[in-house]
Amino acid sequence: MKRLSILGVTGSIGTQTLNVIKKSKGELKLIGATANSSVNKIIEIIDEFNPPYVGMMNLECADEVKKYCIENDKQTTVFSGIEGLNKIASLDEIDIVMTSLVGMIGLEPTLEAIKAKKDIALANKETLVVAGELVMSEAKKYGVKILPVDSEHSAIFQSLRGNDLRTLKKIILTASGGPFRGKKLEDLKNIQVEDALKHPKWNMGRKISIDSATLMNKGLEVIEAHWLFDCDYENIQVVVHPESIVHSMVEYSDASIIAQLGAQDMRLPIQYALNYTERKNLIADTLDFYEVSKLTFEKPDLQTFKPLLLAYKAGKIGGLMPTILNGANEAAVELFLNKKIKFLNIADIIEKSMEVFKSEIDKPLTLKNIIDLDKRVKEYVVSSI
Repeated sequence: MKRLSILGVTGSIGTQTLNVIKKSKGELKLIGATANSSVNKIIEIIDEFNPPYVGMMNLECADEVKKYCIENDKQTTVFSGIEGLNKIASLDEIDIVMTSLVGMIGLEPTLEAIKAKKDIALANKETLVVAGELVMSEAKKYGVKILPVDSEHSAIFQSLRGNDLRTLKKIILTASGGPFRGKKLEDLKNIQVEDALKHPKWNMGRKISIDSATLMNKGLEVIEAHWLFDCDYENIQVVVHPESIVHSMVEYSDASIIAQLGAQDMRLPIQYALNYTERKNLIADTLDFYEVSKLTFEKPDLQTFKPLLLAYKAGKIGGLMPTILNGANEAAVELFLNKKIKFLNIADIIEKSMEVFKSEIDKPLTLKNIIDLDKRVKEYVVSSI
């Protein structure tokens, strides 16, 4: 049996991880789980899975959950705040941590888990985007596995397995193209939030759905792939693949290309990461190639979807520039979701922030500096509208 904590248990990845646990026939056990403020969902999880520990970021919500546990004789200890996240990420009783939080909030508990020598099932892109060098260095120091959960990085991870990394020539990251594939700038001037949330293939959270619509999601994945697989940015290629059947590919020095294909079901990479190095029984639908019929590939439009271009730029500059990119994007997406800016303003805000804060990029890459800069970038974005 593998015992795990899930950081961000009520989100899309967290919910699907619970489904994987239910279908594991006792081979996976939930020990700890965290949420922000979803009291009712956490209570349902306590009732069904009986985790010994839960954490709530919101202090008032933590008190509500504690009250429920006392009144219903639940043997669940409730933690709160960032200290609670860190505690549940580093419990003695667990083997692996699913980090499915969205945004910068995932960085500190991930580092705490690594220091506690817990393997990481990584579904939080921002952790490697803003602190890839720090996280991978700590993972190496403590002998911890970083197991990718994003479908694209899981595909690369699987395609590399058993091969000599020195023969890796290129990583090919596939992208669905999002809801606005084929559109030009003129078409995107009056895009509404509801339009941007309608992803054609995947069921994702609100923030990630907007990132997919701008192609920033793919940009963050480029930076993540750089750190996960020690691959130069020049050798990471994004290819638009609207069918979302090929989850990503790897090209080797002899020009052979190995791809991982599968249904559009995040439970597949979740199951693979949690059970690594084993493959478990069928959990999703199999592909019917007669029904698939064809696979198409296109070049991304970097002028219309500028966030992808900015992500490449930030990654190549390095240092704290990806922190600036990520912070500005998180703040801009939040403003768009709240209907305070237009869709195309997101890219403009990111680009301006990278220019305004460029003098900061060579500061030491420490947790304190990352958190401080992220905060200041977000404050700048909000104050500038």
